[in-house]
Amino acid sequence: MAITSLSYLGINSENYEDWLEFATKILGMQVTEKCKNSYSFRMDNQKQRISVNYEKDSCKFLIGLEVDSIKDLESYAERLERAGVLVYQGGPNLADRRFVESLIYFHDPQNNRIELVYKPMLDETTFVPGRPISGFKTGALGMGHVVLHAKDFNKLVPFYKDLLDFKISDYSNTPISLCFFHVNGRHHSFALIGSGQQGFHHFMVEYKNLDDVGQGYDLLQY
Repeated sequence: MAITSLSYLGINSENYEDWLEFATKILGMQVTEKCKNSYSFRMDNQKQRISVNYEKDSCKFLIGLEVDSIKDLESYAERLERAGVLVYQGGPNLADRRFVESLIYFHDPQNNRIELVYKPMLDETTFVPGRPISGFKTGALGMGHVVLHAKDFNKLVPFYKDLLDFKISDYSNTPISLCFFHVNGRHHSFALIGSGQQGFHHFMVEYKNLDDVGQGYDLLQY
């Protein structure tokens, strides 16, 4: 039973229109789906890495984590339910929206929505970046990393370490509590910062070439 990578992120923003230019022209992603109040973007041969939409009363963001097998979904669901966590099975419509074969979802102790997914769909067409880049470093390493604010650091760390099997890469308690977790060869796919706040701190994507970072910086300055 194992979580293998950060598969995708979902972002709920009333500024969803601004994401089209930011994700493609600055980050270099490819837009793949355009629907009412929503966009989907890819970074490689996976059908969707980031989805951005606007739903007024929905959660602000969600994190999709890939597992090895369909049985892993069942095993994690049983473990989480034994710990008193409400777990929901994603139906066919939700699986289609996430471009995966199957998924479950639940909320961590800080009410952040987490989705465990099996077999993300791949796109048969070649990835076409939104600006000239060498590509993103993904594959077995997943899409990058995500960092969350932690209001109660001591509740969140055991949740991810003991229930979801995240392995600690690094931690610090001075001047602020930090904990970095890995699930594959990337130093960290997930991290918590004990800021006393709640919500999304940042996400990271990795380029294959340093020049792509510099050009992105120049574009942002411009």
